[in-house]
Amino acid sequence: MKENNPQSLSGGGDTPATTKVIYLAGGCFWGTEHYFKMIEGVTATEVGYANGITENPTYQEVCTDKTQFAETVRVVYDPTKVGLRFLLQMYFKAIDPTSVNQQGHDVGSQYRTGIYYVDEDDLPVIEAVWQAEQEKYEQPLAVEKRPLENFYTAEEYHQDYLDKNPDGYCHLPLSLFEFAKKAKPEP
Repeated sequence: MKENNPQSLSGGGDTPATTKVIYLAGGCFWGTEHYFKMIEGVTATEVGYANGITENPTYQEVCTDKTQFAETVRVVYDPTKVGLRFLLQMYFKAIDPTSVNQQGHDVGSQYRTGIYYVDEDDLPVIEAVWQAEQEKYEQPLAVEKRPLENFYTAEEYHQDYLDKNPDGYCHLPLSLFEFAKKAKPEP
């Protein structure tokens, strides 16, 4: 497993200079990754564990609720084809933003929702989209907005899980994947 240190590389990980990256926790990372892969302008995805308190966590450890990691998708995108605002608007269509530590049938702190950024310049866009979403609800949003503290790549069998297992479990409806494919991104 590797650790992507956002302080050592622009955008975290092995991100080309012409792309940007955002880390999104939206419940089980299998469906969240598949959803974002469908969006035009997204150039790469990777599932892993973000903002926890241990080093090199395993899936089994993360599932104990003791590591404080969130199942998270590293979304690399081409900002000339899709903007962060659009990606975050799409993100909110795929989650229940008022649910605490649960998305669909998945329950536990690893299934919390969160937007983890590596570029401070992204914060005004994150705040604007978050606030626009908050106005739709009476209860407060449960979506974290925090800098990325750490990210560990999940085990290989979790990467591209729904491509490898088309009938595998997913908390997201199949119609959402079709919606993402047809969505027209805004740079």
